[in-house]
Order: sequence, then C-alpha cells, then structure tokens
Amino acid sequence: MAWVAVTLLASLAVIALVGPLVWGPSADRPDLTAVLQGPSGAHPLGTDNLGRDLLARILTAARLSLLLALAATLLGAGAGILLGASTAVAGPRARRSIGALINLLLAFPALLVALFLAVVFGAGAVGAVLALAVAGVPGFARLAQTLAAAVAGTDHLAAARVLGLRRHRLLWRHVLPNIAEPLLLTTTTAAGTALVALSGLSFLGLGIQPPGYDWGQLLNQGLDRIYADPVPALAPGLAVLYAALTFQLLGEVLAGGVARRDPTPRPPARPLAPSGPAEDGLVLQVEDLGVELPTPAGLIRPVRGVSLSLRPGEIVGLVGESGSGKSLTALAIADLLPDRARVTRRTLRLHGADLAAMTPKQRERHLATGLAMIFQNPATALNPSLRVSTQLTETVRTHRSASRAEALRDASAALARVALPPAVLRARPHQLSGGQRQRVMIAAGLMVRPGLVIADEPTTALDATVQRQVTELLSELCRETSTAVLFISHDVALVGELCDRVLVMYAGTVVESLPAGRLATAARHPYTRALVESVPHLGAPRDRPLPTVPGAPPDPLAPAPGCPFAPRCAYRQDRCAREAPPLADLDEFHRIACWSPPPPNEEPS
Repeated sequence: MAWVAVTLLASLAVIALVGPLVWGPSADRPDLTAVLQGPSGAHPLGTDNLGRDLLARILTAARLSLLLALAATLLGAGAGILLGASTAVAGPRARRSIGALINLLLAFPALLVALFLAVVFGAGAVGAVLALAVAGVPGFARLAQTLAAAVAGTDHLAAARVLGLRRHRLLWRHVLPNIAEPLLLTTTTAAGTALVALSGLSFLGLGIQPPGYDWGQLLNQGLDRIYADPVPALAPGLAVLYAALTFQLLGEVLAGGVARRDPTPRPPARPLAPSGPAEDGLVLQVEDLGVELPTPAGLIRPVRGVSLSLRPGEIVGLVGESGSGKSLTALAIADLLPDRARVTRRTLRLHGADLAAMTPKQRERHLATGLAMIFQNPATALNPSLRVSTQLTETVRTHRSASRAEALRDASAALARVALPPAVLRARPHQLSGGQRQRVMIAAGLMVRPGLVIADEPTTALDATVQRQVTELLSELCRETSTAVLFISHDVALVGELCDRVLVMYAGTVVESLPAGRLATAARHPYTRALVESVPHLGAPRDRPLPTVPGAPPDPLAPAPGCPFAPRCAYRQDRCAREAPPLADLDEFHRIACWSPPPPNEEPS
C-alpha cells in the first residue's frame, strides 16, 4: 500500500508543478468554434462554454486546489494544536477556560461553521481558506488537548517547571515534540477533507471567483450539462476524489508505519522442542529458562539459564537488585512478554502440562485457570472504569461458564477470604485504599482457584503495616489452599521471613538457592551475603555508613566472560574472570554458583 500512496502523491505533485506551465495557455485560450463540445480526439473531456479545453483546465486547476486546501489545513492545524496543547502549561483557571472554549466550539458542526464564515469573510479564495481553517480548529484543539494531558503529568515536565522555564519554552521544547507524531498523521488525512470542503465552497459560489478556477468551480460549470453530457461534470469530481483519497491513503500508510515501526531486529524463530520429563508433585517446573530481547543496539539476554520449581503450598522467594531479571522471569512463565521477545527453555511445565506443546489458545486457557498474577501497583493493574464486581467475576464467567449470580457469590467469598466486606464489590478502584486494592488483586487471583500465584513485588507500594497484612494473608492462603507462591521482591528481610526457599538472581542468572532459614546466617555466595549485610538493623553502629554492594551490575549489551559478579566481588580469583561457575550443590537443599564460596561467617579480607 505504501508504494501506491507514494505513486499517487508523486503524480499529484508533478501535475501541480507542471500543470500551469504545460497546459495553462490552452486552458485559458477560448475557441468560439468549439463551444460546449463533448469528448473528442482534440478535446478528450470536451470544452466549456467558451470553447476552452476541460482536460487542460482540470490539470491546471490542480495547483490552486491543492495549495488552498493545504493552506486551510495548516492554518487550522496550527491554531488548533497551539490552543489545545497550551492546556498542558497553562494555569488552572486558563486551562478550564480553554477547555470550555474547545467544548463550545465542538458543539457546532464544522461544515455549517465553514459555510457561515465563508459568507461572513466574503466569497473568494481568502475567505474560503479562512473559513475552513477556523472550522478545523476545534477538532485539532481537542486532539492536542487530549494528547497534551498525558504529557502534563510527566516528571520531565515537572522538572522543567522547577527549573523556571517559561511557558512558551515548555510548550515548544517539552510538550509539542512528545505529541507531534499523531498530530502529523491527523493533519495528513485532514488535508483530503479540506480539499473536498474547499471544492464544495467553490461549487456553491463561495470559493474561487472567476476568472480564477479550481476543481469545485469546474464541477459547478459542468453541472448544467450533466444529463446531456456527464463527462464535464464527472471529471472535476473524479479529480477531487483522486486527491482526497491520496491524502487519506497517505495518512493510513504513515499511521500503519508508525504502528509497525521498530528498529530492532526480531530474533530468529526456533522450533520449540517438547519439554523435559515431568516430575511428580510439582506445580511449576522450569529448567534452563532464557529470555532474548531485541534492542536497537543488538540482542540482549536479560534472563539466562534460570531453573526453579514449586510444590503445592510452598512459598519461594526470588530476590535481587533491580534489573536482575526477576520480573522478566515471571512474565516469561506467564507468557506476558512483549511480542518481539523470545523465550527459550528446556522444560516449562505448569501443573505437569507442557506449555510449549500447547496451541496459543490452549496455553492461554491453561495459564488463565492455573496461574494468577499479583502486580506491584494495584492502582494500575485494576481497571479504573469498572466496578470491583465486574473485574472479579469476568474470569470465572469466561473460563468456568459460571452464571452472574454464581460468579458474584464466588466473588463475595473471595473477598471474605482476604478480609474485605461484600460492599467492596460495588466500589471502583479509586474508592479503595492501597491495601484494599492489593487485597482485591489477591481475591481476583483466587477466583479461578489457581495452583500457582506469582506475586511480583506486591508490597513495594504499600506502607509497613499494610505490607505485614498482605504477607500474612499470602502465607495464610498457602496453608489453607495449598497454593504455591512465587514471591518476587528486593526486600531480603521480608523474603527471609515469609518464604520457605529463596532464589537469588544476579545479571539474569540464579546464583544461589537455599532454605529461607539459612539466608541471614548461612548464605555462601558473596552477592547474597552483600544483600543480607545491606539490610539496615537497629543494632548497627551509628557512626558507620550503611553497607552497600559496591560497583554496578554488568552491561547486558556487552557481557563479559566469567562470573558476572566478579568485578564487584571481594573473593574473586583469576578463574572467576575466565569461567562462569555453574549452579552446583553444596548439600541437598543448598546450591550456589561460585568457584570459591567463603565460609558462612567469614568477613572479606
């Protein structure tokens, strides 16, 4: 479609540029011996009432028709965009006034406004252009207002305000560049609409006046002969249609190109082999999980070789610094990664079923009924426009074919299990506190009675008291329902208290797996020990700075050979820089990826 749009646009540009030069003389030269003739070899589209060639006049009129349509579009777009975008930088009173003005202008149909203003401004090219420009302002203003509202609440605009930038600089430097793309696409398609409207005004005698002419006036002149000779009337109309469709098609192509635009290469697809053999009694079985993400700078692998398993009623913690791959691991298990990401694995089974062997529809249903996700911020995970009852019951009604009454009874029971009254069903998310919203998310996950709950930092956005309530609730649910929980957090102390086992991730790999009871006193990997030591406690000397993990995580675009933690490790050896250690058993319950793990209580030299 793109080459069609480019071809059509190029033909219009060529005709507009060379038309008056090549066909202008014959278009303006009268021939009284050839008045009102029909199509012939000398005049393919016939002649007008002065014997002038209609084909030459249509080709010559292309320049004026297109230029006036573009002028009206640009004027209307410029004024409308500035009016709407200014709401992002204006004060509260001015913002309300501008919003009210836009609403008032939108109450009047644009076509009627254009007709009225064309009469007020006077018939002619200038009046028609100004009328169409003013009529187009409200539409552009509303679009710009909506787009600018998303920018108005961003941190970078707030930071620019703090720096004391004037409003016009805020508008030009921080608002308009962030909303320019959709506005440009809309302006492209609006040019076609303006061309049709301008031709309509000229057809009614309110646009171009003789001796000038555009496609609308030529259409008006041919209308008197339409029954006897329709070609002189149809030809200008087809020219208008051709140009309008060209602009519309160009806008569609640009919009489609923006939607598909991604400078990153897609990872090559590999055939999925069946997962390894299933182990009895496991809710989740993951072996050698990897995630590949394409970026403009190249392919990165933020998750590499992760293996984990969960049994019914078990809470397994996944800890690590930001960027260690915890959330990506969870999203890969739940099949929620972006389309361009690719997941590799040796085994990926949920409730014993091989997810890789399923069709997309089967996998979607199996995940929807066997797994629940609790996200970090319930305020964004819950739909603000729907009541809690709708959000709790839709999964049950979709996947278990429950009636509305049955689903509401299940929802009330789920809320009771998380210590919320049935009245919450009638509320919307914004009417609940942060802790209540997180409890609603947990209740929503329990609606389908999943065997696995993935809690991705569910307490990060909550205060300490509510954190305690949520963790106690998860622990109680595990005991009562035998639901397995994969608890993702960067809070080492919380994970050590809540979980049965702990997996420590660094640079996309699991570097240590151990029982939670050993985390504080018997961790063997230097990274795990550094995380534990960085947890503040009341008995720490006040005259010493809080311990931190020195250095920074490795660059995923340039992974170095050897152990990824080696540059930050106080126990590193020459071998650490050459070879990456595998995750090996220290005992039946403790595994570590380190060539020379220090004793549990040894301090680094």
